[in-house]
Amino acid sequence: MRAALAGLILAAFAFVFPAVAQGKPPEPDGYRTEDYRAPVPATLAGVRVLTTAEAAAVWRAKAGVFVDVMPRAPKPSNLPAGTVWRDKPRLNIPGSIWLPDTGYGKIADSTEAYLKRGLVRATAGNRAALVVIYCMADCWMSWNAAKRILTYGYSNVAWFPEGTDGWEHAGLDLTEAQPEPRPVEETASPR
Repeated sequence: MRAALAGLILAAFAFVFPAVAQGKPPEPDGYRTEDYRAPVPATLAGVRVLTTAEAAAVWRAKAGVFVDVMPRAPKPSNLPAGTVWRDKPRLNIPGSIWLPDTGYGKIADSTEAYLKRGLVRATAGNRAALVVIYCMADCWMSWNAAKRILTYGYSNVAWFPEGTDGWEHAGLDLTEAQPEPRPVEETASPR
């Protein structure tokens, strides 16, 4: 009898809170500001969540613009003088625009301006265009960026939480990317 009652309670909990039952955290009220590589919610209010198959269908149909928000690895501050520094290549979904460092929970005004300019360029100024935001699996950067983009008046935002990990796992091609250029005065501090 107790086992049956416990099973009913667990089933009801899973029905009412499916994300928690699947090991997914609930949506926070604000932006995630730490521990960015951790399980993400299953949902994002106001945003369509895409599976890898759905993202691939949008990509094949050229029905949306893809925006990669994966941070760019910073140059180590302790490199000896004269050491050549080479960024680790970023592989992203072909045709994407890469706007690194725009998914942090708190961003500088210059980074926010960079994100806004990148979105205008990617969408040709059409705030109704489908914008697909991604980085990697279990990365809050894309969740934060998709949430932030809604506040800019974009009405057709999709979040692809599996990002390049899901894309690659599905056997889809990735291509080496370069970040969208920043104005010179913004390059000193990415956040």
